[in-house]
Amino acid sequence: MRIVHLFITAGFALAAPAQHGFAQPPGDRSPTEYITEWKELAMRKMKEHGIPASITLAQGLLESRNGNSVLAAEGNNHFGIKCTPDWSGGRMYHDDDKKDDCFRKYKRAEDSFEDHSKFLQRPRYAALFELKPTDYKGWARGLKKAGYATDPRYPDKLIDLIERYELHKFDQGIDVTYAARTKPSTTPKSDRKPPRGKDTNSMGTVTIGGGREVFTSGNRVKFVLAREGETVARIAAELEQMPGWIAGWNDMAKDERLEEGQVIHIQPKRNKSKVAATHVAEAGETLWGISQRYGVKLKKLAQYNNMGIADTVVAGQVVHLRKPRK
Repeated sequence: MRIVHLFITAGFALAAPAQHGFAQPPGDRSPTEYITEWKELAMRKMKEHGIPASITLAQGLLESRNGNSVLAAEGNNHFGIKCTPDWSGGRMYHDDDKKDDCFRKYKRAEDSFEDHSKFLQRPRYAALFELKPTDYKGWARGLKKAGYATDPRYPDKLIDLIERYELHKFDQGIDVTYAARTKPSTTPKSDRKPPRGKDTNSMGTVTIGGGREVFTSGNRVKFVLAREGETVARIAAELEQMPGWIAGWNDMAKDERLEEGQVIHIQPKRNKSKVAATHVAEAGETLWGISQRYGVKLKKLAQYNNMGIADTVVAGQVVHLRKPRK
């Protein structure tokens, strides 16, 4: 196989190769770390089954959130494959299209890659194997057409990942190596102060490339502070994350213009607050703003308080941050 080393320096989240058995902890793996860890397996499966390595890696990145999703971390399921009537292996349950959807669970992540290859050999995907192995765009669109995903933008998301990280080179037998990122330096303990006017339970900060500080709230959710005029998409690009993920985690649009100092979570918010049971609303506050302040999912806050996510919060209202006791 011809080897070409490609060094990508844009963004902070470029990483040294992860070694099996010493993988990054769940929730902290970057796209390039994920690719580096699984590229050889993806190319091997391409030779065995004829599925482009670029498609396998892009689907893995997207479906498992760089290997950080609950399904990947707890069930070694990197491709979001659900249980089917003929499935006799392990199972785990996770809310998706419906509550407690059944997903396949594997003993090893490698088993997930093999099952993904076999899953795509079903008759409904047969037309894909008539395409050229280097036609990643055809494969991306064909997967959506065959019903792999319901998201209308699924092909675009795969193609964006493939082109952003040069994954199509793997289909041609060309290796891609990413430059190692510099380990973020931790702010001295004495200087760990929360940003003014934001989450008063902030635990500390780290500094990433470009001077961007990442804060960790008392609810153990990482967030950054927006700069004037930034968008979610701009922050996502700097952090090497999918814009849709960050937008979803913050209940906002990808192209929404942000205000200076606005809290933007860079990982999913929690189901409940770990630092307080209730919050007394101030004039002008919204349920969304309280959700951002405490790092608690907006839908969960609405459920705990028998409200709609857009319902008005009045000054002095006691807002439950956890499921209230009966």
